[in-house]
Amino acid sequence: MRSLLYIISNVLLLATIGCNSSSQEGDTIYFGGPILTMEDSRPEVEALVVKDGKIAFVGRKAEALKWSGKGTIEVDLKGETMLPGLIDVHSHITSRAGMAQAVDLSPSPYGTVDDIPHLQEVIRSYILKQNLPEQAPILGNGYDDAIMSEHRHPTRAELDAISQTHPIIIVHASGHASVANTAMFKLLGIKEDVKDPQGGHYGRDSKTKLLNGKMEENASFEALMKLTSLLPKPTKTDSISDEIKSFIAAQDEWLSYGQTTMCDGRTMGVGLDLLKEIAAKKILKADLVYFPDFEANKKNWEVLAKDYMRYENRLKLGGFKFSDDGSPQGKTAWLTEPYLVPPEGQTKDYKGFPIFTDEVLYADLKAIFSKGITAQLHVNGDAAIDQAIRVIGKLKEEGIYKPEMRATLIHVQNSRPDHIEKIRKLGVIPSYFSAHVYLWGDWHYQSVFGPKRAAFISPAEAAKKAGITFTMHHDAPVTPPDLWTGIYAAVNRTTRSGMVLGGDQKISVWDALKAVTINAAYQYQEEDRKGSLEVGKLADLIIVNENPLTLDPARLRSIQVMETIKEGKIVFKR
Repeated sequence: MRSLLYIISNVLLLATIGCNSSSQEGDTIYFGGPILTMEDSRPEVEALVVKDGKIAFVGRKAEALKWSGKGTIEVDLKGETMLPGLIDVHSHITSRAGMAQAVDLSPSPYGTVDDIPHLQEVIRSYILKQNLPEQAPILGNGYDDAIMSEHRHPTRAELDAISQTHPIIIVHASGHASVANTAMFKLLGIKEDVKDPQGGHYGRDSKTKLLNGKMEENASFEALMKLTSLLPKPTKTDSISDEIKSFIAAQDEWLSYGQTTMCDGRTMGVGLDLLKEIAAKKILKADLVYFPDFEANKKNWEVLAKDYMRYENRLKLGGFKFSDDGSPQGKTAWLTEPYLVPPEGQTKDYKGFPIFTDEVLYADLKAIFSKGITAQLHVNGDAAIDQAIRVIGKLKEEGIYKPEMRATLIHVQNSRPDHIEKIRKLGVIPSYFSAHVYLWGDWHYQSVFGPKRAAFISPAEAAKKAGITFTMHHDAPVTPPDLWTGIYAAVNRTTRSGMVLGGDQKISVWDALKAVTINAAYQYQEEDRKGSLEVGKLADLIIVNENPLTLDPARLRSIQVMETIKEGKIVFKR
């Protein structure tokens, strides 16, 4: 009887496959090019089937075609490569949208502002073209002293030379500093005798001791927040605000780089309301994970936490953000050894500065870890990394932090070799801004850290050897939302000048791709539904013009995303 039942069940199964019932009819079948699964056990397959927004089959083309029916779309990749949608684990999409109306001061390779005279020219040209009223404030974004030929920040006097009536403030590429002119200081009510805030600094002329225009960390953040409150509210056209239009443009940019999960890594102020409105209007084409800044939302964090790890209209609160120090290329990161060349106005023993005391960070992390909620900690300098390890280590000893929370150390630029084993034992995830090697590697070598320390920035190979799951990110709008430059930098460890910086920290293309797919899904606690091409996972896919595994590694930056597909639907097509 059992044998008869076995035969009958198999006959019925074959009959079902043979007649290809609608329950086994795929929506789309992909074949005709390399399909990279990001699964070590089966790295590449011939075909993939999508049904109802999920992956229904991966394997041989002959088997995949059995899923074909009257309504099935068959897509020949024609030699192009498919892989999982890339996952953005740390960036600032609301900031990118908010800067849409700012004057673009980006240097090469993404812009053209490579010296201070050109910066002045760009702003003057903007004033003329926009025909701005005399008192209209001007916001510029993306200037970078590490790349501009003068290798210094513009001054208050240099911005005054552009205009003495227009309030002007320009934001550093890192987002951790800004420079204002006299009219902007007047608008913001910042006087010559202003005191440094906790975790911030006002630059002063070494001779006159007057404000030189530069503001760092909390001094800069407070100025920008105040400016935001003084600006007129965005206008609405056809019930869609300018803010939303800017967000839609930013989202399209993320999609064009192949990201099917986006991030807002330090949500505060109007950004929270904007994300809620965008989700309610069902504007999101990809998933978006946001991390409210804990300090900025300290009074209502428990209310926000009700949405923890729960998607609603593609929006999910993934934890809280803590900014523990500043920027290494902006020389505000907190180090244990002095900067090779101190910034203007600082002495030779200058090491940057912390944002939090251990006591404040401990109390804040304890509050959220006690509720089972994770955190992203911005730590660039090795002293900030030490602090994070020290404080989280204490919370782990007390049974409050648990590795399954997957707290993440963001950037981890000035990491030391001794940090690697400590990070492994602690059970946190390092997320590297690997593009630093290419974009600012020469600056780190010559001015920030010096040769030895610079060679160990973004030490992905050391993390891999230690068995640590690591990820990579792009930190837009510090750069465009470009993970491919991060992949290129992690694989080649080549700077702009062509120097190999820390060649022993090179990783394979496969490991770099895992850092922005399956590892990134793990960081977000979504590895069961994203990050690799497995049956049952979401059909979050991208098609690129060349196979990154066979392409000359020196050409990885040239890869173009041809299509981005979210849950089976094309959301970007080049």
